[in-house]
Amino acid sequence: MTTSSTDPAGQGVSLGMPALPAPGYPDDVRTRLEADAKEIVARYPGSRSALLPLLHLVQSEEGHVTRTGMQFCADVLGLTTAEVTAVATFYTMYRRKPSGDYQVGVCTNTLCAVMGGDAIFETLQEHLGVGNNGTTDDGKITLEHIECNAACDFAPVMMVNWEFFDNQTPESAKRLVDDLRTGVEVSPTRGAPLCTFKETARILAGFPDEREGAVEASGSAGPASLIGLRLAKGETPPARVVHPRTGSRDPEPRDTEAPHEPSPGEHLSSHDAPQDTSASDPEHPAGPTAEEGE
Repeated sequence: MTTSSTDPAGQGVSLGMPALPAPGYPDDVRTRLEADAKEIVARYPGSRSALLPLLHLVQSEEGHVTRTGMQFCADVLGLTTAEVTAVATFYTMYRRKPSGDYQVGVCTNTLCAVMGGDAIFETLQEHLGVGNNGTTDDGKITLEHIECNAACDFAPVMMVNWEFFDNQTPESAKRLVDDLRTGVEVSPTRGAPLCTFKETARILAGFPDEREGAVEASGSAGPASLIGLRLAKGETPPARVVHPRTGSRDPEPRDTEAPHEPSPGEHLSSHDAPQDTSASDPEHPAGPTAEEGE
């Protein structure tokens, strides 16, 4: 690694000089982290496998992975700093520069984008005055776009320190970040109560969340995620029944005074309703299957 300076034009210029070694942690901090690191390493048959949680551990100390933190990981595991750096720079959950108490991630992948994720992200950039991976001046919020939060059934989705905030709008997103900045308590749509990024990093390092009721509050997937499981178990959720086409433009009248319970042969979705195809339409019978090359 070499040091760099800045020329009058503002461009980084390498001086070809080796960088000074990373400063060490204060003795009391290092002693505490070494005890935690020993517990982490003991979980794995090979010590190198402990690198990911160790990086979360040092991130919980300073809020991002510093050169000091990477040197600490290298010392504990008997690795080079280059090996540690290669991992720390590969995964986006490891921050490489100081960031906010709350990592606000907006999903901008396909479904969330279509449902309003792009509008939410643009609104928050303007509202907070920061770009992607930017941090507000008060050090409270770091904003980032996320490729997928794995919660498409609740789109558009935001995450704050990896806790879910579902079915968001630009206005609800602005209220959320304003509350975070002013210290108003906010609750995720589902999952554990919200904590700071440093606290989240320690939990990701494998240490228990010791807040009262936090583990019990984690719960499970939301109702929208469990529909398929309930169907597989034979449960029938309330559904809007779409009847097969009759050929008439006017739908048959339905009794609206009592809910209709679908029979096993009825279709629960318009996507499943029978379509007039060459195989089912008497006026357009299916012809013989052509052989390859005909």
